Amino acid sequence: MHCQMVWFKRDLRWQDHAALARAAATGPVRCIYIVEPGYWKQADAALQHFEFIRESLQALDAHLRSLGGCLEIHTGEAAEVLQRLHQETPFSAMYSHEETGNEWTYARDIQVKAWCQTQRIAWHEFPQFGVIRRLKNRNQWQAAWEQHMQTALAQPAAIHFAHAPSNLPLSMPAPAHLQHNPPLRQRGGRPLALAVLRSFLNSRSLGYRGGISSPLSAPDACSRLSAYLAYGCISMREVVQMTRACMAALPPQAARHKAGLNAFMSRLYWHCHFIQKLESEPAIEWHNMHRGYDALREQEFNTIYFEALKNAQTGWPMVDASVTMLRETGWLNFRMRAMLVSVAAYPLWLHWRRVGEWLATQFLDYEPGIHWSQLQMQSGTTGINITRVYNPIKQAQDHDPYGKFVRRWLPAMRTVPDSWLFEPWKMPDNVRQSSSNSTLTEHHIPAPLVDLTLATRAAKTRLHDRRKQEDVRAGKQAVIDKHASRKTFANRRSHTKNQRPNSAAQMGFDF
Repeated sequence: MHCQMVWFKRDLRWQDHAALARAAATGPVRCIYIVEPGYWKQADAALQHFEFIRESLQALDAHLRSLGGCLEIHTGEAAEVLQRLHQETPFSAMYSHEETGNEWTYARDIQVKAWCQTQRIAWHEFPQFGVIRRLKNRNQWQAAWEQHMQTALAQPAAIHFAHAPSNLPLSMPAPAHLQHNPPLRQRGGRPLALAVLRSFLNSRSLGYRGGISSPLSAPDACSRLSAYLAYGCISMREVVQMTRACMAALPPQAARHKAGLNAFMSRLYWHCHFIQKLESEPAIEWHNMHRGYDALREQEFNTIYFEALKNAQTGWPMVDASVTMLRETGWLNFRMRAMLVSVAAYPLWLHWRRVGEWLATQFLDYEPGIHWSQLQMQSGTTGINITRVYNPIKQAQDHDPYGKFVRRWLPAMRTVPDSWLFEPWKMPDNVRQSSSNSTLTEHHIPAPLVDLTLATRAAKTRLHDRRKQEDVRAGKQAVIDKHASRKTFANRRSHTKNQRPNSAAQMGFDF
């Protein structure tokens, strides 16, 4: 009996799942997930990603079992696994979502497409976000995004499974080489995604505006949906429609609540805007978006600085506390992420690619399209965005004025007097050696790697000198035509066609 193969990748849900709905409407289905060894050997893979996916697959399998089926876990490279399954039980069509992933998944999908063609199997792919495959003109993107978000959710009326469910529980051992699984990370699964969304819409979004910048308030004020969206535990369309429904139901006096949700809606828009960049130009995972910035930093990568950054030893408390929180939780708010990349790109003068590989393993919510676009934007290599340099001392003064954040994550800072909180390396010896600060001898507080003011000034000068070159200026328009937003986002419904791209507005992306 021929069946329809549903291949789950980063779409680990059962509601608003277009591939599952379409396959179920066609005939008996077989649901699979493939653990691909090649994928998990990539430099951007981490154990926390694997474990989050496993937890999400367990929730998916439990739901499919409640309907009379199950999720099959297979190990091997995708084309080989599909060939084996096809020999065992022929299938006439395969259904999945359109994945905008790293270069490895891009190459894998090309191989799978070639295999499907040789076997005369129709491979039906469906959009996961408001991202348009084979987009010819960026001017068309906004209307397509809105149309996708307004379309009714894809719900299968019933699912007829090709096989009875296995009696064995879902088994998915992690590859032995994978590392880094933060003890305080979020757990995966659609039920948790829905709970997080509802708590945000009903209450936490009240603090969204004004609360997402500080690492103290951001863990509650931010939606915390980024990981669930990245692995498809919940669809972007669900989030958009539920948010708009919540806004419409709010009474007139709930202005603050509505403002928070409206600001959140803008971030959902920018989420897809950035992924579209990688979809339209997969090479930006590896190469500067504007090639006029090639060889700006690549040949001067300082490994000592990079290791100090990874080990939270830069000497700037706000930076080191952010790295530590990220290492322990797998999450950090956007402003602190931007600060980390800014410090790496400017005073430390590190190229974004190796920094990006490291951060990809640290972020539980690693989304390649957003990740590499943002790395380049923060590093100044897109050629179309204003230079954004985050001073880590000023960020601490603005967002952690009493040192609660840095003292939580950096034990050495707990007995540093308030007067030396932002620049502890300047403490006099008599303060450092006082009995009340005895922990300072137990926990080393490093001096900054470089003079922040001088190093940042030199970096900005080098970047701006490159930007002034005639050939670099001439190449800017091509990047704008392919990647720039065609709108600001003060209010999507009041948008006019003549509005110009707003680089500062793009910086507002945050969950």
